[in-house]
Amino acid sequence: MDAIRDIAIVGGGLVGSTLAYALRQAGFDVALVEARYDTGSKEFDGRGYALSHASARMLRTLGVWRALEDTAQPILDVRASDGRVGEGPSALCLHLDHRELEEGPMGWMVEARHLRPALSISLDGVARRVGAGVVSRTTDSVSTLLALSDGSEVRARVVVAADGKRSGMAARAGIERTGWSYGQTALVCAISHELDHGGVAHQFFMPEGPLAILPLKGRRSSIVWSGPGDSARRINGLPDADYLAVLRPRFGDYLGDIALEGRRFSYPLELSLANDLTADRLALVGDAAHAVHPIAGQGLNQGLRDVATLAEILTDARRRGEDFGSAAVLSRYARWRRFDITALAIATDGFNRLFSNDVGPFRAIRRLGMELVSAFPALRRGFMREAAGLTGDLPRLLAGRRL
Repeated sequence: MDAIRDIAIVGGGLVGSTLAYALRQAGFDVALVEARYDTGSKEFDGRGYALSHASARMLRTLGVWRALEDTAQPILDVRASDGRVGEGPSALCLHLDHRELEEGPMGWMVEARHLRPALSISLDGVARRVGAGVVSRTTDSVSTLLALSDGSEVRARVVVAADGKRSGMAARAGIERTGWSYGQTALVCAISHELDHGGVAHQFFMPEGPLAILPLKGRRSSIVWSGPGDSARRINGLPDADYLAVLRPRFGDYLGDIALEGRRFSYPLELSLANDLTADRLALVGDAAHAVHPIAGQGLNQGLRDVATLAEILTDARRRGEDFGSAAVLSRYARWRRFDITALAIATDGFNRLFSNDVGPFRAIRRLGMELVSAFPALRRGFMREAAGLTGDLPRLLAGRRL
């Protein structure tokens, strides 16, 4: 068995890997336990991630961004409107222009094939246990012992669960979850198009669910298309030509002719919130703590906010000579994150219910809301700053300062 480590992170996805790198950079002895690790395809596979301005600033501060900046597409404007099949967007469009932000673009789109390897390369000095899952957890007054499926063990002063919304670590700690299925499935793919997107992200609120069109480098865009589960599964099972035939009347012709690029993916949508963010020598981050509807594009960004907050709490506690795995220290993380997580869950749940229908009164409310945001510059800028991750009590990394 290895000597006791400072931190053991369970889950080697984007959030877990970023946390491992941030903590290692801060001088912690870190182990990363990865039952499965997706290093990403070298070829474009259709997957992309929307990073808020604050999230990109954090990756820049950590030194990861230099491997991404040449391939990242700035999100300059966001346009949101009601839409119906065959009609395109409505005349009323909420337009958010990045020039109203002092900081620059509202965010960036980064392809999975670039983001995952950039994080993997950054893990030098992290003890990685790849291909072994956790089978048991035993905690005493100073550490936690993780028994792994390959027969090995890892002991650490703090364990961080970054193992997704079905978190085995949270379940072993007795942490229950609150949530429900939306009865929707997100269809995810990428398209090439004839005309330039100009760095504009579009959100069409269709009666069956939102359709997000997010700009990638070149004349390509990432599609996140939500709809009723049965219908979405049927569409996803179609050949490429038939899939495009269903997408085109929803997408419209503002970018000219379109074609599929890369693979197609589908994900059932649900709300899943951990009732507690911590337990004995355990903290939850990313989807293990909160999985929300993608309508606001904040899933990964909120996970990175967890990373920045927890890394700061642990680093400052160690500098003060505290037991950084104690309940008193970990409770600071829970208090800092709880309101933000709850507010986002309520907002995304409410937005989805308000915008995923064609009921007259709801359409009127949507129209009024977009008119108000459009009419008042201060309200519009506040909305933009929230989407860019620039509001609230920002941890140092998200503010562009080192730990």
